[in-house]
Amino acid sequence: MKHLVVTIGCEYGAGGPQIGKMLAKTLHFEFYDRDLVDSVVAKLGVEKDLVEKADVKKNVPYAFDTTLGPRYANLTNRVISAQFQVIHDMAEKSSCVIIGRSSNYILQDRDDVLNVFIYAPKEVRINSIMEQMHVNRKKAEELIDYNDEQLHSRHKYITGTYRGDRKERHIMMDSSLLGWEKTAQALLMMIEMLEEKAG
Repeated sequence: MKHLVVTIGCEYGAGGPQIGKMLAKTLHFEFYDRDLVDSVVAKLGVEKDLVEKADVKKNVPYAFDTTLGPRYANLTNRVISAQFQVIHDMAEKSSCVIIGRSSNYILQDRDDVLNVFIYAPKEVRINSIMEQMHVNRKKAEELIDYNDEQLHSRHKYITGTYRGDRKERHIMMDSSLLGWEKTAQALLMMIEMLEEKAG
């Protein structure tokens, strides 16, 4: 298979990371989830607590270019800039699956990227979080609402668009329709068909 990067954005609790991991394993691709991206960012000298703080920052002026290179209005943008660099490096290095981190936007100038968005009805996501994290219904709802808000705000801040915007994605799938494993299989079939089409 030629070089390919699959980006997967997802609603919290819809199974995006799990589906991405299955896909990467089958394709023998590298797999990068949010934690792995952030661990590489940390190696660039950006402390973990700054990464966490950056995720909850809203309405902060973005970095600006000068003749001496980029300057940052605050540490939030330092984190985002480092994440941009890391994701570009990962995409260049080898075929891979990247979860979240607005990677579809960051890699928009590449022609070897397949952008996927995974979603599911809220009730299905609540049940998933209850099972995966061993929490009660109230806590599961709180986690979904909190994470959805933060993820949407962060993506809007970086890209100016909404995470579920179809114009940003090639494929949008409701993971509750087939279940996580079969959703991964369906994505694999689509990738294989795209390979055949490309010749």
